[in-house]
Amino acid sequence: MQVDVLNIQGQKTGKTVELPESIFGIEPNDHVVYLAVKQYLAARRAGTHKVKTRAEVQGASRKLHKQKGTGGSRKGNIRNPLYKGGGTIFGPKPHKYNLKLNRKVKDLAKISALTYKAKDAAIIVVEDITFDAPKTKQALAILKALNVDNKKTIIVLPEYNDELYLSTRNVPNVTTTVLADVNTYEIMNADILVFTENAVNIFTEEEELVEA
Repeated sequence: MQVDVLNIQGQKTGKTVELPESIFGIEPNDHVVYLAVKQYLAARRAGTHKVKTRAEVQGASRKLHKQKGTGGSRKGNIRNPLYKGGGTIFGPKPHKYNLKLNRKVKDLAKISALTYKAKDAAIIVVEDITFDAPKTKQALAILKALNVDNKKTIIVLPEYNDELYLSTRNVPNVTTTVLADVNTYEIMNADILVFTENAVNIFTEEEELVEA
């Protein structure tokens, strides 16, 4: 799949890059995408929810009255779950929500997500973006030139760029990340993926290594 390379003014440079079919042109697997998104969202949950049992609430431990002879029901202490202020029965306890997925499943999910973006023409490739110093105004100008300033956008770099990260950190709906860190949830949640030319070249290099 051929994609035009744009400059930071949003104009075609005359160059094109090849998006490997093995990554951007497979038959997507919806189920593994679902599992990967579910794993990501589950890992974000704190899992700190907790209620107090009858052993933890305040209250005396003495028996309220004798077992027999009162004409009433049997009662333990005031911390009984049936009383106001008593403990909670079978309440939630702190635990993790982490799910385990095999590496091959996670890779297939990411490739499926990239394929969906390629089919929707939601991938833009630009020349490498370099800033001398962090400039949010300059970053906004680039996003506007690419016509993605009002969309959820992920800028994917081959390696960490401190100036570009700081320039986009406060821009709403824009995330700057490196190729190794981008995940299935972020891909599916974004409207547009903006790859730098060097980031796309990594896909081509990896495909050549696999074929070799």
